[in-house]
Amino acid sequence: MSMLVRLGLSAAVGLCLLALPVRADGPKFIEPPSLAKDVAAGKLEPVAQRLPKTPLVSDMLDRKRTIGRYGGQLRMLAAKARDLRYVTVNGYTRLVTYDENLNLKPDVLEKFDNEGDRVFTFTLREGHRWSDGAPFTTEDFRYYWEDIANNRELSPSGPPDLFIAGGKLPKVEILDARHIRYSWDTPNPRFLPSLALPRPIFIYSPAHYLRKFHARYADPKQLAALVAKKKATSWAALHNKLEDPYEASNVDMPVLDPWYVVTKAPAQRFVFERNPYFHRVDPEGHQLPYIDRVVVDIASAGLFAAKANAGEVDLQARGLSMADVPVLKEGEAGHKYRTLLWPIARGSAFALYPNLTTNDPVWRKLLRDVRFRRALSLGIDRHTLNNALWFGLGIEGNDTVMPESALYQPDFRTAWADFDPERANAMLDDIGLAKRDLSGTRLLPDGRPLEILVEVAGDAADLIDALQITAEFWADIGVELVIKPQDASNLRQRSFAGETVMVASQGLDNALPTALMSPGELALTRQDNFAWPKWGQYFETGGRVGEAPDMPEAKQLMDLYDQWLTSSDLSAKAHAWTEMLRLHAENQWVIGTVAGSIQPVVVAEHLKNVPAKAVFSWEPTAMLGAYHIDEFYFDDQSDQSASQ
Repeated sequence: MSMLVRLGLSAAVGLCLLALPVRADGPKFIEPPSLAKDVAAGKLEPVAQRLPKTPLVSDMLDRKRTIGRYGGQLRMLAAKARDLRYVTVNGYTRLVTYDENLNLKPDVLEKFDNEGDRVFTFTLREGHRWSDGAPFTTEDFRYYWEDIANNRELSPSGPPDLFIAGGKLPKVEILDARHIRYSWDTPNPRFLPSLALPRPIFIYSPAHYLRKFHARYADPKQLAALVAKKKATSWAALHNKLEDPYEASNVDMPVLDPWYVVTKAPAQRFVFERNPYFHRVDPEGHQLPYIDRVVVDIASAGLFAAKANAGEVDLQARGLSMADVPVLKEGEAGHKYRTLLWPIARGSAFALYPNLTTNDPVWRKLLRDVRFRRALSLGIDRHTLNNALWFGLGIEGNDTVMPESALYQPDFRTAWADFDPERANAMLDDIGLAKRDLSGTRLLPDGRPLEILVEVAGDAADLIDALQITAEFWADIGVELVIKPQDASNLRQRSFAGETVMVASQGLDNALPTALMSPGELALTRQDNFAWPKWGQYFETGGRVGEAPDMPEAKQLMDLYDQWLTSSDLSAKAHAWTEMLRLHAENQWVIGTVAGSIQPVVVAEHLKNVPAKAVFSWEPTAMLGAYHIDEFYFDDQSDQSASQ
């Protein structure tokens, strides 16, 4: 992954690329054998008629991949049916995608034109179709924009914030069946990168399928009958439930992904079949994907490593951790798989979020004192954490970007991140926390013991282990750490309501940013940031809910974010990023500990084209998505993993 490194300025190059057409004198398109019977019976058109006129031709040979063979089923595990969404993430079919060098390139689109981040013109592939064979055209974009995003019953808050630039929505023009244009008066640099996210805003929907559930188009009596049959509260509730491009919960909704789900919930095994209209081909004309189907078994997350050890998966990353590596290595020889160890591109594997907008006035005042946050950071022995939980392989320091990013600066990793309990104690005394109870725990200004209730998702065993060790460090500086595990959804709700004092979670989702990627994760833009949920609410709701930022440093963050938003100059964007990262390091809004932990990736011995070395992340690589899972193939169809 050395090509991932210097990504900051290089990403600008990829903003207007064309997919290469298959040459007229080149190889003919090749039919997946699993579809040949339906083609012969007239149930499906031949592959040349199913593909777009200009399919996306994979550059796999340039990436040192081999031409694959067809067939087999890919076995994976999920803890619950909702996790089927990770098939969508890993399939990574987007209007535009990041390649392995983090350049933006057309995928579903044939091309895109970007005029100063203000005017975006998209060209669709002629003849592209949904998985049910219906045409994919700009009508699907119009339907989303007019009938979903701007329909108050379906979208009470209006279009997503992604569409707002300079306080205004775009002008949307349907130029013809293949061309659509989005125009703003001011730059909207978030727009294009947001379409490449692991969970993007899907700005198109299958109009031909959804119209029958929409009050604007459906017969009122028939729609009422459908609402009653599905036991929905309204037509809008039914439409929102069925309009599901991400969760893979609606077997009837057509998709553009490599595979589509065919199993209805509830079930313990879910099957995804190949999309006969998928728009990608390999350099020899084979329609992708190579693998016929994906099978996802539902199992307890605690059993993932044991099931992988027993040879029950062909590809698994999510749900496995470094602690599972010994078990996984033990089963490799007997069950014909290998365990790849990919570094996780996250700002910190374990981070602490003091809630600056907590309801408790005493805690709010203390947590807003930068000296307190710095003292807590100085009181953590990151080296011991690294050795105890990450085999000494992690990068010790703050929650910031990885060294592989062009935006990385070493000082941002090390500021206030030394283990210095003597200095931490002195700082806490200076704040006015010198009084202690008989156990040695400091006292808050109102006389309560300085007990920090750190809330954490109950299934995050590694974070709970890290908290238990951190509690010992903080006890030495007179701070008691109390761990409160709970359901993740309940934790989010408590945070949104201002009831949390501190939350343990992971750090930056995107620790491999380019200057062109949005620094919104560093700003006060999201209520799901445990450090300032009410400030994030204020931004997300346009001031209707939450609290306006009232700290100078927080306002400075937003000023820098606005500079990034309104500038079309790459160096100015990089400067905004750098200053925002500097503010985070100096202010310790998020107390990071160790980054660069390892993600085990279990890969069947006969599964090919999986990179031996790669970076694992949610954003920007979409877990395995940027590595083209549609190009993975089994080289031995007699293997159990490839059985039909």
